[in-house]
Amino acid sequence: MKIAVSSTCSLFLTRTLFLIFLIASAKPDPDPLQDYCVADISSTPPFFINGSPCIDPKLAISAHFVTSGLSKPGNTADNPFGFNVTLTSIRNMPGVNTQGLAMARVDIAPLGLVPLHWHPRASEVAIVIQGNVLVGFVDTSNRLFMQQLRTGDSFVFPKAMMHFLFNLDSLNVALVISGLNSQNPGAELVALASFSSNPALPVEVLQRSFRINEQDVLRIRKNLGG
Repeated sequence: MKIAVSSTCSLFLTRTLFLIFLIASAKPDPDPLQDYCVADISSTPPFFINGSPCIDPKLAISAHFVTSGLSKPGNTADNPFGFNVTLTSIRNMPGVNTQGLAMARVDIAPLGLVPLHWHPRASEVAIVIQGNVLVGFVDTSNRLFMQQLRTGDSFVFPKAMMHFLFNLDSLNVALVISGLNSQNPGAELVALASFSSNPALPVEVLQRSFRINEQDVLRIRKNLGG
């Protein structure tokens, strides 16, 4: 009887260890670097990849891993919300390709706002270099996390959580540097996605979603340039 129990336990342990090994060795799908990848069902499809192809490593130089793109202030005057984002990319920093990260310079005009938005593929850490900035995000239980940041303070926006940045200073531009854990984090503004989509969302959908009337929908669309 003892031998039977021992054999059963040994078999169970072996199978358990084998299952753990399989789980540990399995590789999850990588995070996407683009919004979607429509399958090509033609007989001779072109070659597409989730990212960008690489040069011969022997041709890499130090200049591929540096950029001065974040050193210049952005123009906030052309944005109706009063902000400008300068983002690193493979165009201004080729060495960032496949590294799973991006950096951004965010200039916010006096009383300017980076309106409610989210990054579908990235978490974000924001560091206030200059200014007095109110930031916050809303989680999936509709709980608001909000904090006033001053020069030197940092704040983390969890992945895909709706968030904002608001310059509380009525006289001076605020400067924020952000790091994101995706080469292509993406950004979707709530207002523009809702009221300026192409083609437009049905008016009834917007009315019932936001508890507003048709005139409100048309007015908001007009204000957003839609």
